[in-house]
Amino acid sequence: MTANLPKACSWINGEWVDSPRRLDSIDPATGTVIGSYAEAGAMEAGLAIAAAREAFLSSPWRHDRRLRAKAINELADLFEARTDELVEMLSLENGKIKPEALFEVSMVPPKLRFYAALALTEAGRAVETAPGRYSTVLREPMGVAGVIAPWNSPVVLFIRSLAPALAAGCTVVGKMPGQVAQTVSRMCRIFAEARSLPRGVINVFCEMRSDGARLMIDAPEVPTISFTGSSSTGQAISAAGAKNIKRFGLELGGKCPVLLFDDARLETAIPVVEKALTTFAGQFCMTGSRLLVHRPILETVRSMLAGRLQAVKVGPASDPSSDMGPVISMENVRRIDEMVDAAIAGGAQVVVRGGPFAEGPLARGAFYRPTLLEVTDPSMAIVQEEVFGPVLVMQAFDTEAEAVTLANGTRYGLAASIWSRDVDRPLRIARQIEAGTIWINNWAVVYSETEEGGTKQSGLGRMNGVAAMEDFIEYRTIIHEVDLASPAA
Repeated sequence: MTANLPKACSWINGEWVDSPRRLDSIDPATGTVIGSYAEAGAMEAGLAIAAAREAFLSSPWRHDRRLRAKAINELADLFEARTDELVEMLSLENGKIKPEALFEVSMVPPKLRFYAALALTEAGRAVETAPGRYSTVLREPMGVAGVIAPWNSPVVLFIRSLAPALAAGCTVVGKMPGQVAQTVSRMCRIFAEARSLPRGVINVFCEMRSDGARLMIDAPEVPTISFTGSSSTGQAISAAGAKNIKRFGLELGGKCPVLLFDDARLETAIPVVEKALTTFAGQFCMTGSRLLVHRPILETVRSMLAGRLQAVKVGPASDPSSDMGPVISMENVRRIDEMVDAAIAGGAQVVVRGGPFAEGPLARGAFYRPTLLEVTDPSMAIVQEEVFGPVLVMQAFDTEAEAVTLANGTRYGLAASIWSRDVDRPLRIARQIEAGTIWINNWAVVYSETEEGGTKQSGLGRMNGVAAMEDFIEYRTIIHEVDLASPAA
């Protein structure tokens, strides 16, 4: 029976809004129904845009930086107070094991506080460009900002776009995926509790289809969109928004290379390489999905990594001993497994063949055990395309130049990881890698204060840091002519 299960709705103009169509929320670890949600569409998106537009024009939000700082800090306190509740729901609905869910949720309060501080420091500039001629450059909010966030890390990735938009003075319409509607509903309860947040500043709806998102992208009343998702979708929405010269901030797909040199400290590196694959079950744009290994250590790395991946305990978040949870759905299990089968048929060598469970209690869930394939052909689809699952491809290299060529050999350029104890080599190579974020002897270290984002088809613009504000800011220049001559007696 689903009658007593939670029913999530859209949050629009400070009110809960139901929709004629309701869909089930599913626990990916068991396939069971855990609630239902209002499947939104163009109607709800239209209401949300109208509410955000009205709030932008009639409330003090865009003009009052102190109000913005106060409200964003209040949201930070509320998210901090609701950490346990959000972790529980995120683990249940998204499948993350508890430590990973806590990792995600705990990034939210400091991110909000950083942008609350930026709201107070936001300023333009003034200059006397010639005697008596004063130019004042104002940084102003663009208006209604659209935020489209994915299901893989819905809490932090929505806030990552929301916080700078609010700090800039924009009002927001958020489109979230139906797969995480119950988690989104918990977030909206927090927005509802923020007493200093004017009505209509934040509006959020969930949908599995894209009717509402299409309306946001087409609407001239939404001049800027912050999107996190696949490269193909980023290309499509950029093309659709071009007719209105819409601004897009895009963080898209990735195929993160991890470069292991023969002087790397393997006892430190290999556990991180394992986590770079299995964190969020490989459903992470920065997943370390390509391992490039200096040939002198190839056999050692193969053996060490195979042992660790075979020992990964895959299971539900409800089991505290689980090392990795499920992927988001059985459909994705089949998609990942088809990619692996195609790679093996195309010549990839199996080091560890994980895959779904054929029998037992975990067979009912969307579990996929870690897989390690060794390749020699970097043009294979399994090397070139984002898998979004726990599948790692390993390839040997002989020289630094070859390592750089292989690392840069995809259309993606989001992140990379370099492992070496040489004092010069990592930074020398980092300057040659085509990626927006590069870690040396580490992986997935991200701060609110520093920018992240991609090159090539991994994105446009930057998330986090001061630069994230630029997606939501318009410049206005006012030139004032002053007569400096003494008035006639």
